[in-house]
This record gives sequence, C-alpha cells and structure tokens, in this order.
Amino acid sequence: MRKIKRPLITICIVIVCFLLECTVFQKLSFASITPNLLIIVTSSFGFMRGKKAGMLVGFLSGIITDIFFGDLIGFYALIYMVLGYVNGFFRRIFYPEDIKLPLFLISTSDFILENIVFLFLFVMRSRFNYFYYLGHIMIPELIYTVLVTLVLYQLILKANQRLEAEEKRSASKFV
Repeated sequence: MRKIKRPLITICIVIVCFLLECTVFQKLSFASITPNLLIIVTSSFGFMRGKKAGMLVGFLSGIITDIFFGDLIGFYALIYMVLGYVNGFFRRIFYPEDIKLPLFLISTSDFILENIVFLFLFVMRSRFNYFYYLGHIMIPELIYTVLVTLVLYQLILKANQRLEAEEKRSASKFV
C-alpha cells in the first residue's frame, strides 16, 4: 500500500489541477487568460523529486492536455515531459524554504512552453505576429501563473513533505 500511495496522490494532484484549470480558472480568467496549473505541477515535481518524477508527471500532464485540447496526441506530452526532466536537474540546489528558485523555474518553464507552442502551432500556419502573442497571451499567462504558483506550490510542497516524512518513518521501521 505504501508503494502506491505516492503515485496515487501524484495522479490525483495532476487530475485535480487539470480540472481546476478547465473549470474554476476558466471562470476566473482575465481577458480569457488562465494560469497553467499543469506546468506548476510538472516543474514542482521535477525540482522536488528529480528528473524521473518530473518526466513522469510531465508526461501525464501533457497527455491529459493532448487528449482534451490537443490537435496531435503527444505534442504537449513531449514538451511537458522534457520540461519536467530539465527541472529535475535543479533538485540538488532546491531548498523547500526558498521560493525564488521555484518561481524562477516555473516561470521559465511556462515561457518556454508558450514559445514552443507559438513556434509549432502558429508559425507553422504562417501566423508570425510574435509580439502580439507575447503581449496578449504569453506575458499575461506568465504573470497569472506566477501569482497562482505562490499558493499552489505551497500545497504541493506540503503534500511532498508529508509523503517524504511517512516514507522515512516506514523505512526506519524496517532498519
């Protein structure tokens, strides 16, 4: 039971964030801009748990996005997976009490994601107005995502710390 507790909670976090992004935050959108909760989750698991966890959570987040909103299955899964993996490199310098690194990594991941989406979904269809997309979609979404990160990151951090404490307690019983 203990071995499947973390994966189940992780899957629940991804699904809840996806549902919140698609329902509650659609109603709380500013100029039809919503925060990207799945990039917050993917990046957070990357730098909290490492490359493998970031990659797996990124794949799950991306495949859900692909299934419900994507034109191609695997497009968002690949992007989120790579972003989760790259965030995993920062696990060694991650300190739970410091919010600066998570804010920087999440905002950078969101900016990279939006630029890749622009490149492949807009430029490939001959829509070259990058500065319009930057000013009206990328930057507002980035700001909204960073504001939501201040709250959501704390919840993910607490869940991760609680799971780690339980894992350490159960591991010490067998030693």
